Amino acid sequence: MEQYASAAYCKNNYNSPGDNIKCPSGTCPLVQAANASSVIEYASTDVTGYVGTDPTNKLVVVAFRGSVSLDNWLTNLNYKAVNIDLCSGCTAHAGFWQSWLDSRKDILAALKQLAKSHPDYKIVATGHSLGGAIASLAAAQLRNDGYTVALYTFGAPRIAGTKLSDYITNQPGGNFRVTHWNDPVPRVPPIAMGFAHISPEYYINKRNNQQVGTGDIKTFDGAFNLRGNAAWLMTDIFAHGWYFNSIASC
Repeated sequence: MEQYASAAYCKNNYNSPGDNIKCPSGTCPLVQAANASSVIEYASTDVTGYVGTDPTNKLVVVAFRGSVSLDNWLTNLNYKAVNIDLCSGCTAHAGFWQSWLDSRKDILAALKQLAKSHPDYKIVATGHSLGGAIASLAAAQLRNDGYTVALYTFGAPRIAGTKLSDYITNQPGGNFRVTHWNDPVPRVPPIAMGFAHISPEYYINKRNNQQVGTGDIKTFDGAFNLRGNAAWLMTDIFAHGWYFNSIASC
């Protein structure tokens, strides 16, 4: 799933729908070996990514790219909490929510067709950084619409108030919120502003540029968990770029 998130950074995977998903940087060999291909690709406003199929692992993948452009960073900094339609009384980060709204129509239409043509495929949503934030909202929407969706995020920021955070945490399908070492991005927006994480956290307890084994993953529960990534006083932006490999290298 990390390699699918990494592939969303590669330009060839968001401007040429219908071709095989490839990473010129060499960061998604498992995806390439699976003969995965895109169905739709999007690079409108500040939302970039693809919906693809993986015939080897029988997956439908909804992937979003992390921050690259100025628009992406403006989205990240739009900390205002707004009311949303995913659950009653729920609020979300305004920038992340608008990003999902900008891509929602096309993605839902693609998923409707793929669910018919590939009824035995598992649906997954994934993304790194900003992409993980949008993937979280996408997964919640798709689950509300009756799909079983597994969510995999890498270095995602906080996206929501406690009601939405708890709502997504308790949805079926599986939530795998992965953080790494002292990555600063999962620390924002701050708890003091009312933002909370989806639980649980899968924390990579390994320095940058090192091979990660199963024993290096620690699991911590709770929307306001202050262990794992949140336990660090000093952070390092380079930790944000290393999730099993150089995730954003495209």
